[in-house]
Amino acid sequence: MTDQDQLTTIGSLPNGTPATGSLPAVLTRLVWLLWVATLGVAGLRLSTDASWSLAGVVSVDGLTVVMWVAVTFFSGIVHSYSRRYLAAHDRADRFFATVFGFTLVVMVLVAADHIALFALAWVAMGLAMAELIGHVKGWPQARAAGSLARRYFLASGGLLVVALAVLWSATDATTVSGIGAAADTVPQTLWFVAAGALLLAAMIQSALVPFHTWLLASMTAPTPASALMHAGFVNAGGVLLVRFGPVISVDAGFMLLVVAVGATSALLGKLLKSVQPDIKSQLGCSTVGQMGFMIMQAGLGFFGAAITHLVLHGFYKAYQFLSSGDAVAQTSPTKGPSKPRSLTAVGFVVTVLTALAGGVLFAVLTGKGTSLDTGVLLALLVVLTTLHATRTALARTSVAASTRYALIPLVFLPAIAIYAASYNAITGVIGESLLVSAPAELTVVHGLVAAAFVVAYAAIETGLYQHSQRLYVALLNATQPPSSTVMTSAEDYNEY
Repeated sequence: MTDQDQLTTIGSLPNGTPATGSLPAVLTRLVWLLWVATLGVAGLRLSTDASWSLAGVVSVDGLTVVMWVAVTFFSGIVHSYSRRYLAAHDRADRFFATVFGFTLVVMVLVAADHIALFALAWVAMGLAMAELIGHVKGWPQARAAGSLARRYFLASGGLLVVALAVLWSATDATTVSGIGAAADTVPQTLWFVAAGALLLAAMIQSALVPFHTWLLASMTAPTPASALMHAGFVNAGGVLLVRFGPVISVDAGFMLLVVAVGATSALLGKLLKSVQPDIKSQLGCSTVGQMGFMIMQAGLGFFGAAITHLVLHGFYKAYQFLSSGDAVAQTSPTKGPSKPRSLTAVGFVVTVLTALAGGVLFAVLTGKGTSLDTGVLLALLVVLTTLHATRTALARTSVAASTRYALIPLVFLPAIAIYAASYNAITGVIGESLLVSAPAELTVVHGLVAAAFVVAYAAIETGLYQHSQRLYVALLNATQPPSSTVMTSAEDYNEY
C-alpha cells in the first residue's frame, strides 16, 4: 500500500457509536456505585471508629478507607472520560475491563493483611497497568513500552516477595499487621535485606530515579490510562512504605537513606522536566519529582504526610493529564514565546513574606516544624513550594501589579490552610491503626538535603542551570526511553 492509498486517521475521532457494546456504560456506572459505597464505609468509620477484618486475610482500616475513596473516584473519572475518548475504538471493551479490574485489584491491595494476598495483588496491579500501557494493538512502540513496564513491575513484585519471605521467616507472622508488631525483633542482617527490598520495590513502582525509564516510555498509553497511572498506580510505593512503616523505621540510618533517595528524585524530577518538549513527558517527569517528595516524607517519619501527598497529587495529576490537550496551542513560527515578567522589589518582598507566612501557618496548624526535628524540613518544603508558586503567579498573571500583590497572600495562605486541614484529616483517619508520625532528630544529612533544595531552588528560579550545555545534554539523555518505545513517524499514529 502506498502513502497515497493509505488511510491515516489523525486528529478528530471518527464518526461512530460512543461505545462498542454496553460494557463501558455498565462498568462506568458500577465503579461510581463503588465510590458511593466507599463513601458510606468512610462515614461509618468516622462516626463509629469501627474497623472490619477477616482475621488473617483482609483488614479495612483507616488507610484502606482513604485509598478506597480516592481510587474509586479517580477510576470513575477515568471511566467517564474514556467513554468519549475511546468512542468507536475496536478495543474499548478490553480497555474498560482492564481499568475496572485494575481498580478492584488496588482495592484488594490496600485492604490485604495476609502477605500472600498482598504480594499477589501487587503483582496483578502491575500486570494490569502494563496491559494498559501497551493497549494500542497496532503500535509496536506500545507493545515495547508495555513489555518494558511489565519487566519493571515483575522485578518490583519479586523484591516484595523477597522482603515478605524474609520477614515471615524472621517473625513467623503471615500478616502485614503481625510483621509490623514484631518488626523490632528481626535480626539486623535479615531486617536490612527486607527493608532494602521494600525500598527498591517502592522506588520501581513509583518511578524514582534511576527506575523512571518505564514511566517515560509509557506515553504510548491512552491518556485516560496515563491519568490513572499517575493518579493511583505510582502512588503505590508510598502505600507500601506506610504499610511497612514499623519495619523501615526500626533504624534511623535507614530512614536517612529513604530521605536521600526521595530527595534525589524530587530534585532531578524538576530538572528533567525542564528539558521536555511535550506536555505528557513534562507531566511524567513532574510525577518522578512528586513521588520523590512522597518517599522523602515517609523517610522523614511523616507517613501521614506521604498519604496526604499521594491523594492530593492524584487529584492534581489526573486533572493535568485529562486536560493535557488544552496545553497544545498554535503559535506563529515568527513569534517567540512570551517571557514571564521579572519580579520587582515589591514583588520579591511579597513572595518571600507569603512563603514564610505559609510555612508558619502550616507549622501552627499541623504542629510539624515547631520542634527541632525532621518536621522543620517538612515546613521548609512548604516554604520553598510556596515561593515557587507565588513567584510564578506574580510573573505570569496579567493583572495590575497592586492587584497581584494583594491577591497573592489571599490566595496562597488559604490554600496552605486547606492543605494542612487535609493533612490533619487524613492523619486522623489513618492514625489509629498505623504509624503516621515518627519524627527524628535533625542530622547533618538532613541539613545537606535542606541545603540542596535551597540551592536547586535558587538555580532553577534564576535560570542559572540553563547556562550549562553539559547539564542540558545529561538531563536530556537521562529522559530518553528505549528507542523501541518511541514513535518517530506521524504516519504510525493511527489508533483506528
